[in-house]
Amino acid sequence: MVTLEDIQPSVQADEGTHTAFFYGTLMVPDVFYTVCYNQSNVPPEIKALHTFTPAILPGYIRRRVRGADYPGITPDKDHKVFGMYASGLTNANMNKLDIFEGGQYVRKTVEVKLLEKVGDVRGEGNVEGETKKAEVYVFHPDHEDELEDREWDLEEFRREKMQRWTRAGYVFDGCDPNDPAKVEAAV
Repeated sequence: MVTLEDIQPSVQADEGTHTAFFYGTLMVPDVFYTVCYNQSNVPPEIKALHTFTPAILPGYIRRRVRGADYPGITPDKDHKVFGMYASGLTNANMNKLDIFEGGQYVRKTVEVKLLEKVGDVRGEGNVEGETKKAEVYVFHPDHEDELEDREWDLEEFRREKMQRWTRAGYVFDGCDPNDPAKVEAAV
């Protein structure tokens, strides 16, 4: 259980902005832009602020959230999660992401490994490179019974759901600004 003593401001990257690891819908930059800028087609000046680099988060497993289009991750020492390391996030971006993710998640600082080469869907052929700190939204332990026993599928999301998620305003339907993701203290 996260207590008020665990909550702190987020860890910032050297350039004064935030970094995050996205493993679900936010792996698609258009969804990120819709959440943070209320449109998927942002000007080149906005796109230039952010980078998205393939990465691996060791020690976690990704599963589908029952009845939802998105996944959650939970600690599991025997697994790794493929996702995107995003940089250039502002405080305003992080505030919107906290509301978007909501009380089902806890934002915490982790270490991810950037990928120099991306292998197949099982991760075979991945070439891991530099380790970076990033913030990630971990499924809250109180909600773990909402997770299915199967992996979330990015390609299925792109084919069947993404068009809905890149419409301005849609991504915040059902989000409660009074119940943002909690921020866990960095270790």
